[in-house]
Amino acid sequence: MTTYLLLSPLLLVLLLEAAAIMVVASQQKHGVTPAPITLPGCPDKCGQVSIPYPFGIKDDCYLPGFRITCDDTFHPPRAFFPADATFGWGQTKTEVIYYSTNIIREPDKFINSSWSPVELSGVSVVEGKLLVHAPFSYDCRFNSTWNTARTITIQFPYQSPFLLSQGSTVLMGIGRSAKAQQNLGPSCEAYAGVSLPKGINTTACSGWGCCQVAIQPEPLRPGVFDVSVYLDREYYKNKDCSYAMLADKSWYNFTTTDLDGDVFLRRNDARGVPVVLDFVAGFDQCPRPHQPAPKGYACTSDNSMCVQVPFFYTDAYICRCLDGYQGNPYIPTAGCQDINECERPDLYPCHGICQNMEGGYKCTCPAGTRGNAIQGRCTDIFPLPAKLSLGATGGLFLIALLGFVVLLRREKRKMRQFFERNGGPALEKAKIIKIYTRDELKQIIKTTNFIGKGCYGEVYKGYLDNQLVAVKKPIKDNIAPNEQFANEVIIQSQVIHKNIVRLVGCCLEVDMPMLVYEFLSRGSLDDTLHNNNNNNNNNNNNNNNNNNNNNNNNNNDDDKKKVTLDIDKRLNIAAESADGLAYMHSKTSKTILHGDVKPANILLNDDYVPKISDFGISRLIAKDKEHTLTVIGDRTYMDPAYLQTGLLTEKSDVYSFGVVLLELVSGRKATYLDNNSLLRNFLDAQKKEMIPTELFDKEFEEPRDLELLSSITRVAI
Repeated sequence: MTTYLLLSPLLLVLLLEAAAIMVVASQQKHGVTPAPITLPGCPDKCGQVSIPYPFGIKDDCYLPGFRITCDDTFHPPRAFFPADATFGWGQTKTEVIYYSTNIIREPDKFINSSWSPVELSGVSVVEGKLLVHAPFSYDCRFNSTWNTARTITIQFPYQSPFLLSQGSTVLMGIGRSAKAQQNLGPSCEAYAGVSLPKGINTTACSGWGCCQVAIQPEPLRPGVFDVSVYLDREYYKNKDCSYAMLADKSWYNFTTTDLDGDVFLRRNDARGVPVVLDFVAGFDQCPRPHQPAPKGYACTSDNSMCVQVPFFYTDAYICRCLDGYQGNPYIPTAGCQDINECERPDLYPCHGICQNMEGGYKCTCPAGTRGNAIQGRCTDIFPLPAKLSLGATGGLFLIALLGFVVLLRREKRKMRQFFERNGGPALEKAKIIKIYTRDELKQIIKTTNFIGKGCYGEVYKGYLDNQLVAVKKPIKDNIAPNEQFANEVIIQSQVIHKNIVRLVGCCLEVDMPMLVYEFLSRGSLDDTLHNNNNNNNNNNNNNNNNNNNNNNNNNNDDDKKKVTLDIDKRLNIAAESADGLAYMHSKTSKTILHGDVKPANILLNDDYVPKISDFGISRLIAKDKEHTLTVIGDRTYMDPAYLQTGLLTEKSDVYSFGVVLLELVSGRKATYLDNNSLLRNFLDAQKKEMIPTELFDKEFEEPRDLELLSSITRVAI
């Protein structure tokens, strides 16, 4: 049997209203649509009384037996179970509750009898309880021959869904000599003398002036309940009233003033006394899992359940929301809504981290603790020594982190200083060359990408913006700082010629700025002429000219055969290289001197088209070094005048190019076998007015080829 909480009628109504207000306020606060208490389009109030479904005022707003009439002649309006003027003794009628009053004005003379509706004061669909107000029986004696009396009859028709609440409703009598009697049920007697005996509790119905007795289960069956007052004839002479009633057990606190005259009658006659009723949703058994619901099944809300309750000698049930949900379980689909337990710690305790979940909540201990957070038993995971150790470790980590941040900021500041020192602002303003960050080139400057090393730095190959490029990392102190370097980079970036290697961009965030050039797949003329797979001239290759050099690129084949350059290719290489060199000397806005013309600085593409690289190197040398005896480059190809004066001129480049032509016709290096000088040998032959046939490349034996080679030799010398 279900046990219900017993509340005073006023407190019950207040709690019902407060609960509804709290739920609505909480939902509105969090932007949630309040859960409905009745069907759409149906009034949910009559005056100050909420009318939740299955109760209703309008048609189609209630379940059978739950119709309510709202009487707006009162201010505020009051709710009643509907009255039926045709209802009388001997009739049975479902779906309504009535009470009857029999008023007697003279002894033993019946004057009037009427049926009236019962007033509804509050509903709790959660508990399945109603609070109603009903009149009470009384007998007021004015003298031995004259009195006025009223006997109350409450009728519950057959299959009415309402029943007196056994746990809350009692039979009560008040008077100096009165007996409260319920037909076929219990009775109690109250007596009171003129003075109050010692030791009597003036607020309890203990028999002195007030009595009460619990309603027994047997009389709870549907039917007619008569409540009468029987007076002791000895007290007819008293001009006082006695009372009998069915009422909420916790409603009344006895006071001796209610024994005098008609004080109690005048205070309570207007509305009657509160009575607590139970109600059921239907007369069936709750369906079992996977069993079809009975016809007219009332528990239609999602997340609701059926609860079997005792109802005399028949099956009956009420509806409730599942645990973790609240609302009206009788509202179809959306009546029961999730409770946010985290907002109601008084009902759902959590001494840790609360997380609301559908139909419940999760309460976990804070980080670093464990236990039962609902019971408040979270304890530290780590003991004090472990905490101290962890704190020390954390402190060291924090120091390391701060140190890292300091170093990072210092590094960024240093990179900015490099950027400004290397002429970054000027290059940014020019907007004619791509400026790469250090991180962008960092992926290329690796040992696996190394392809060569020359007088001016190391060369790496890799991809930038899906383009294969060569990145030159200069040797320290070979690059002029500030705007001087920036100006030279701008000049180089403006040199666009098919026989000159194109400068793609640069990186200025390092101590020595790095230059990015287009990459040529066949390497240098030096590689092609002399098969430099394993020679020792790698240190002279300062651009991507050594990309086929096996000393620096493991992807090349040690057994690579010497590439044969026919006479036409050699003439083309000579002519186009000369065209590129002439462009630098005479067709740019400023004369650009190379300073290190040699086969290693003439690169070839797949079609053997030559491109001069490392041009303008002399102008990238610091000014304080440009006109000194400190010579940077390969002395084998340098103009003797430049070696003596340190002054670079166009003739210096022409001299170096002549040596290159001699290498083209001979297929030999400028210095070969036992330090023989190629230039000296050709000069000796010219002095003797001989054609140096023995110095020409052995691959050429045709007279025509020899004649062409002889012509080139005369140009070179």
